[in-house]
Order: sequence, then C-alpha cells, then structure tokens
Amino acid sequence: MSPAKDGPRDWDKELAQIDKLIASGKTEPPPLKGAPARGRAAAPEGPGAPGGGLAAKRHTPFFTWVRLLLALGLGIGMTQWPYTHGCGFPLYAYLCGVGTVIVASFWTMLSSWKSRSGIAHFLSIVLLFWGTALLAREALPRVGYAKERAAWRCHNPAPAQTPAAPVPAHP
Repeated sequence: MSPAKDGPRDWDKELAQIDKLIASGKTEPPPLKGAPARGRAAAPEGPGAPGGGLAAKRHTPFFTWVRLLLALGLGIGMTQWPYTHGCGFPLYAYLCGVGTVIVASFWTMLSSWKSRSGIAHFLSIVLLFWGTALLAREALPRVGYAKERAAWRCHNPAPAQTPAAPVPAHP
C-alpha cells in the first residue's frame, strides 16, 4: 500500500476501522477506491491467471485420458496400415505416422505427469516403446543392422533391351 497522494497515511484511523470490522463479525475487507462493485468482480482467466484458469484445466485427469486414448488409438491403428510401405513415398508416409505416435506418447507422458496420473503415465511409456519398436522395424533393415537389406527408395528396374540384329562386318 502506498501513501495517499495528499500526504502520509493515518494508521490509527485505518487500524480503528479494522478493529470495528473485526468486532462486527464481518470478514470482508472494506471496498477499495477504484475497485469494481461487489458481485461483478472479474474472475481471473487465461493461461497465466493465478488460482486456475485455462492452464490448470488442461491438465485435469479427464483431458489426460482423452489424450491418451487418442494416442493409443493411433498406435494400435498403425498395425492396420492399409498400404504397402516397402519403399518410397508410402514408406515416408508410414514413418510420419510412426513419428506421430512417438510425439503423441511424449505429449501424453507430459500431461499425465502434470495431472499425477500414474496409470496413464505408465501407458504413455508403453506407447513410447511401441512407437520406437515400429520405427526400428522399418529403419533397421534400411541402415544395415538387420540380416535382410531394404531400400529407402524404390528402384525401377532398367527396361529389358531387345537384342539388336547383328551388324554385318565391313570388309
């Protein structure tokens, strides 16, 4: 509290007012100058608001489980990928899906950690291992770690050439 513009504060007067409020049994402080009227006080909102707000609501256990169920659905759905993904663009699309599973697992790990949900956190870690296994299944044969080699890009075989007629020798 700063001193009033017209001079120093009269502490005896303010303390007497506080004593009257305590004696009367009121628990609310007197209204301050420039404060909004009672009942119309704006509740703090927004990500940086103290005592809750949007940031606190995002880490409730409900939203953690929604995130986890979406991520688990994606991770399980990757096993049912409908296209061949041996090489080329289909492989890159599949690896983007696998990368999304890994990012979603980190997203749910963070959310479950903040909401203090142990089971959701455990399932998020399992999902991370699952995404890593899907990635390893496709990447290891292409980097030379597995017995069978696989290519990143599809190579079109050279068109078969028809044998040309023999050229007669010049004498």
